[in-house]
Formats: sequence, C-alpha cells, structure tokens
Amino acid sequence: MHLTLTPQNRVFDLVPGRPVLDTALAAHVNLPHSCKGGNCGSCRARLLSGEIDYPRGTPLGLSEQERNDGYVLLCQAVARTDLVVEAREVRRVTDVEIKSLPCRVERLERYAPDVMGLFLRLPAIEDFHFRAGQYLDVMLPGERRRSFSIASPPHDAGLVELHVRRVSGGEFTVRVFETLQPGALLRIEGPLGQFVVREQEPDSPTGPIILVAGGTGFAPAKAILRHLLESGVRRPIHLYWGVRHEVDLYQRAWIDERLLRFEQLRFVPVLSEPAGDEAAHYRTGFVHDAVLGDFEDLADAEVYAAGPPALISALRATLPIRGLPDDRLYFDSFAYAPDAKPRT
Repeated sequence: MHLTLTPQNRVFDLVPGRPVLDTALAAHVNLPHSCKGGNCGSCRARLLSGEIDYPRGTPLGLSEQERNDGYVLLCQAVARTDLVVEAREVRRVTDVEIKSLPCRVERLERYAPDVMGLFLRLPAIEDFHFRAGQYLDVMLPGERRRSFSIASPPHDAGLVELHVRRVSGGEFTVRVFETLQPGALLRIEGPLGQFVVREQEPDSPTGPIILVAGGTGFAPAKAILRHLLESGVRRPIHLYWGVRHEVDLYQRAWIDERLLRFEQLRFVPVLSEPAGDEAAHYRTGFVHDAVLGDFEDLADAEVYAAGPPALISALRATLPIRGLPDDRLYFDSFAYAPDAKPRT
C-alpha cells in the first residue's frame, strides 16, 4: 500500500498496521503533530481517497463535523487501502534535518524521586541542529521508541539534556532509573515536532511571553526559556509550572538562580494537590486558572504550553476568551504512556 501526500505529490510505502503519521516521520517528512494520542487534533488532514481504520477507536481530537468533512487524524489512522492525503508539511518553523544518530550517556542526575536528568553526548563529527522546544525519540528494540523533549537550547548543545519521568511498566524509564550507567550507548532520532520558539522579528508582538508547563512539560519550557533569556530578549517572560506537590518542582533552584539574573522573568508555581502546609506557600488549583487570574487581556501576548492533553485542551478553550489570537498559542501535548509498547 502507498501513501500519496498532496499538494507535494510525494509517495511513500505504508507500514502495514502502523499509523499513517509513522510512515511520514520514518520518511523524515515533518507533518504537523503533537500528542500522538488522538487528543489534540494537530495531525488532522483531509483524506482525499482510500480507506482507514481507527484500531483504538474514534479519536477524541476529531469532531463529528470534521469526520463528515473528510478529515482524519494521522497519528491514529491505519490504512486499509492506498491513501491520498492532503496534509501540510511543516518547513518554515522547523527547517532542520531529521537524523538517526548514536549517542553516549554522559551523566545522569536525579532531579526528583520520579524524574531523572539524562545528558547525552552526540558524535563530534555529526551536526545535530534543532529548535528550542523540539523533541527526539530514543530508539528501542523491536522498532519501538520513546519520545523526550529536549531541555537544552540549540546554542548550548554540547550535551543534549532530557527529563525522564519514571513510568510504571516503562521498559526504558525503568532502565534509566535502575541500570543505565554513564558511558552506555543509545540511538536517537530527531529533531521532531513543531513546538518551537518563534524568533523575535520587528513585527513580533511586544507583550508578555507566557510559558505554561505541566509536569515534565517543563523540559521544553526550559529550552525555550534559556533561548529567550540568553539571546537577550527583553520582553516580560512569565513561567507558570503546574505540578501536584512541591517536590515535583524538581528544578526550583535552577529557576531561582535565573530570577536573580534576569529582571524580566517572573515565576508562578502552582500546586494541584498541595499537602500539609504547601497551600500556605503556593498558588493552588489548575495552572491554566492561574494564568487566567493574572491576565485580563492577552491580545499582545504569546503563549507556549507543554504538558498533558487536559492542560492543552483547557488553555485552547479559555485563553482566546482573554483575547489571545489562535495563531499565538503554541503547544506540545503529550501523555505519559508506558514505553514498553510500540509507538502507535
């Protein structure tokens, strides 16, 4: 079976039983996507001909009207026949080459009981160009992979920093926490994704830049924050980090250091399940509500958000009410799925 992408008229061999998006990414075609779980709708494309199935059920990220209009979600759609799909290949914001490279574990740093900092050294003879906010895949046996956002910015890419949350049943994450040692060899593929920082142009908005992170969504937020601060951006920057408990603010000391160095930076931690006296020292509730509570008018703002699908859905539903233009909410929606299974 074959996949034809229009308007590019590019043809690829479909991988039987695998989502259409996997075929495109394996061919290094960077189609719009984010959560890969059928929730965010980023990979929506129009099916011009052919038949598909949704083995995991009709995805939540596609409305009934969109299905009637011929749209499908490529991260969930599995081909039954040859397909012709109208999809936009992203080149403008991520004009980088996707590579498969070996790398060596330089060091591991325990950030929290369930979060490990993993630092990878890439081959000196290979260039690995990426944009702040993108992610990479760690390749696993059996054609499996595990996705991690890059927490280091492109201008400091001597070591690639990842934040690995331990997931129950996750083959790779358990290895990271229990047996992986410095010097071990891994293979990665990337960079991937369209969640990237927008460069500051003369016609860029002049209002605040708001970063919203949920859990280890702090990883791409850290890369974007470092890029903005260390490249000299002077606009006000607000970092909101939503976690369950104080211990989950696993890089609070790192943030406090930046607060002392950069006067335009403001940090708002938000706890959703405070314990003991934590509620007396932190904002509580949902992190998107904290943003809404602080900003009445977002017409001249830019928002970068990374975290679970529920957080992204809440932001997409509420921020436009405060005047945020749709094209200035950039997001990366992901779930903490067990990595012992093939990516689907």
